Formats: sequence, C-alpha cells, structure tokens
Amino acid sequence: MNQTSHPAQQPEQSPSKISLQSPLSTVKRGAKRAAYDQQTVHQIIDESLICHIAQQQNGKLFVTPTCHWRDGEYLYWHGHSRARNVHDSAADDQREGQQVCINLCLLDGLVLARSAFHHSVNYRSVTLFGVPEWIEDADEKARQLKNMVDKISPQRWQQLRPMTDTELKATGVVRVRIDQASAKVRNGDPIDDEADLDWPVLAGVLPLQRQWGELEIAADFQLDAAAPELARPLAPAAF
Repeated sequence: MNQTSHPAQQPEQSPSKISLQSPLSTVKRGAKRAAYDQQTVHQIIDESLICHIAQQQNGKLFVTPTCHWRDGEYLYWHGHSRARNVHDSAADDQREGQQVCINLCLLDGLVLARSAFHHSVNYRSVTLFGVPEWIEDADEKARQLKNMVDKISPQRWQQLRPMTDTELKATGVVRVRIDQASAKVRNGDPIDDEADLDWPVLAGVLPLQRQWGELEIAADFQLDAAAPELARPLAPAAF
C-alpha cells in the first residue's frame, strides 16, 4: 500500500530567534551595538510614537515625521490620502511603490564622560526598509485607524464620535512589512580612556525620565454640570 507522506509541521519560531537582518539592514559602524532579532525591533517600535520616513522622488530626498503603530509583522502610518508620504510611496494595483527607509529612536540618557570625545547618549533605535502597501479595504483601514488611536490613548476609540465615510476616504493608511530591519542600542556608563580616570570631574549617566503630565483641557470645552463625569484619557505606554 502506498503511503502519502506529509511534511512535519514546523514549530513557530520565538520572536527572539527570528532575524530581520538583510544586506540592506546590516549595520556597518557600531556593529557591536546592533540587534536584528524580531523581539527587540518590535519592542522599540511599540514603545515609540514618532518615526521618520525617508523617501526619494524625482531625484529629491524627503523626510517626514509621523505617528506609527504596529500590527503583527507590519508597521503602519497614516496621512491625508494625497500626502506624499502616504499616496506617493505606497504600492497599489496600478503602480509600483517606492522603497522607503524608516527610522525611530528613543533617547534614554546622556552619557557624560571625562573627555568631550567620549561623551555619548544611551538610546534605542530601529531602522527598517521596505516598499509600503496601500490599504484599500475600508473595513481594514478603519480597524487600523482604531489601532492608531488606541496606541495614542488606550480605549479612546470607543469613546469618540464615529468616523464618517468622508473622513475615512480622506485618510490614507499604508504599511510596510518589518522584514529588513536593525536595532541599535547603547546603554551603560561612559567608556573613558584609562589615562583619564583620575581627571577631577564627575562622570556618569544623566537618565531621561519620561512621564506624561496632567490633561490640559481644551479652552472651548464645556461640561454640563448635570452630566456624568467624563473619563479622562489614558496615557500611552509609548513616547
């Protein structure tokens, strides 16, 4: 009797084992500070709110800062449907998208050494490359915009006035697959020359402590005294 063999199902890889290294994303300078595992890259993306998107058009370079969010293995951003960093960079059925380079960075502290040469900063950064994809489906676009708002302020989407069709059409959402990326991380004390260790100046790290403040209520906001107290927006875990 002939038996049909089936390939064994491969166990899902741990994010800490999945490498996002490619020839394009390989760090040349400061290679010892580089990390390519998916877990580190995703964590830095999730803990930051702003990225910078670099693109080239007609021989000119442009860099656009924008809010970003992650869903699975994709990084998303939004803008006006005709905005350069959304419309002109994304691939759809009619045209080929342009490759972009995206960087985001979290500053963690100032590294104050005994010499100017060895001053540095503690930081976590991610650089990734890819061709953005245009989100065409209206339901998926709305779902991703909810993800964006809830990253900025958790659970806020459900409290808001529902989005209109006009607003949805005027908004473009694109994504890029996170499969060519590198992280760079610097932490710890200054690395001074041995000859400088007796120099009479304090050395160390001045940490940056992030904290969201109290809500500054809009000047045109009027609260009905008879209405129940409104829930205050929740601060994000990202900066």
